[in-house]
Amino acid sequence: MAMTRSILLSFLLALSPLATADDWPWWRGPDRNGMANPDQDPPTTFSATENVVWVADVPGRGHGTPTVAGDRVYLTAADDDREIQWVLCYERATGKAVWRTEIHQGGFPEKMNSKASNASSAVACDGERLYINFLNDKAVYTTALDLNGKQLWQTKIVDYTLHQGYGSSPAIYKDLVIVSADNKQGGALCALKREDGKEVWRVKRPATPNYPSPIILNAAGKEQLIMTGCELISSFDPNTGEKLWECEGATTECVTSTVTDGTHVYSSGGYPKNHVAAIKADGSGKIVWENTSRVYVPSMFIREGHLYGMMDAGILVCWDAATGERRWRQRMGSPFTASPVPVGDRVYAVSETGAFTVLQISPKGAEVLAENQLGDQVYATPVIVDSRIYVRVAHDLDGARVEKLYCLGKTE
Repeated sequence: MAMTRSILLSFLLALSPLATADDWPWWRGPDRNGMANPDQDPPTTFSATENVVWVADVPGRGHGTPTVAGDRVYLTAADDDREIQWVLCYERATGKAVWRTEIHQGGFPEKMNSKASNASSAVACDGERLYINFLNDKAVYTTALDLNGKQLWQTKIVDYTLHQGYGSSPAIYKDLVIVSADNKQGGALCALKREDGKEVWRVKRPATPNYPSPIILNAAGKEQLIMTGCELISSFDPNTGEKLWECEGATTECVTSTVTDGTHVYSSGGYPKNHVAAIKADGSGKIVWENTSRVYVPSMFIREGHLYGMMDAGILVCWDAATGERRWRQRMGSPFTASPVPVGDRVYAVSETGAFTVLQISPKGAEVLAENQLGDQVYATPVIVDSRIYVRVAHDLDGARVEKLYCLGKTE
């Protein structure tokens, strides 16, 4: 079951006295399930000029989701021409650029999937340090910065053979930062000390391309580190890396970060087959139900006993989480890469073309509340905290692709 807000606050404060429950400190948010705090009221209508609190310039290109922590917003970006990978910092209140730290220069791959970028990972923040993963010079590195952008340490995780791209984000757990880099050369799942980057444990992964971020869930009464893909669903003890259980059932290549209802974990993939599956999290490895829906890139979420998934083709689907019975489908239009973000019974979903739809959902169906247009291209998942929406958007300006970071909120 997801942590309550009070338990979550205690957890964050244990990480650092600077962290608060009003942050989105890492990929998939504070509860690691992609769900925004329901006790907020972000706008339902907005555009590049309506309900804009601020907008900031973003250099280069990236598909990493914003990280909102304390009074700052953090973002990754890459200049493909000069081959520079950065972490960027903005003021949360105004969008003013605070600092820009170069992590790598040179070492970019010759080509990758058109939907990938050289800055697709999200920054993780523990209130004292920032952690980020980059693929550079045919290897994956994890780097730690202080809150002023000074590099503290950098650790090579594994050599990496590029297939489509790289976008796995670091996960913070107790005094560890946990990272993954599955690839055709043979990948690794590693835990590093947050303080100095020294390796604590390492798990060798199969030699197949795969893209999920490690995700830590409380399922079947204990904390489990879940990885899907490589034709497996794998569970590890996040403290030690010990394998708790593993079963076949996932596809070779997965992208999404799994979720749980406390009893099951859910896998979805899109190559070489499409699937969504529920697996018992008790170690039995039992696949409870499965279907052939293509929820390959956008991650799913669970609300009130139901599993919601945005198919890549732009169809939002609701299933009974326990049985897999489909309740309804809502066609949205153009393809989706960004994950839908629920806020109570609302869902904020943005397509690759910047069509930003707000829906009201229940197990009985979905009602479109608003249809908005923001920019020309969106691949990064929005973040919704403190009734504001932070979203990375690309505009086509006179034939040139220009990225912006928007903070949207009710301005009247």
